Amino acid sequence: MLRWLLVVFLALMFIGWLSPLLRRMGFGRLPGDLRFRRLGRDWDVPLASTLLLSFAVSLIVKWL
Repeated sequence: MLRWLLVVFLALMFIGWLSPLLRRMGFGRLPGDLRFRRLGRDWDVPLASTLLLSFAVSLIVKWL
């Protein structure tokens, strides 16, 4: 269980690190992504971008 927790933590750090680059490429602005402001803070819920990235990663893994 500790191994999975470490993998999830590292994946979230990696995604957080890549998010500015992905935003410049257009991810986070797809038609299924939600963005709203609450309590003086912007909240992003990138549903469509997450589905697109997971599909691309699964194709890459399947190909390898």
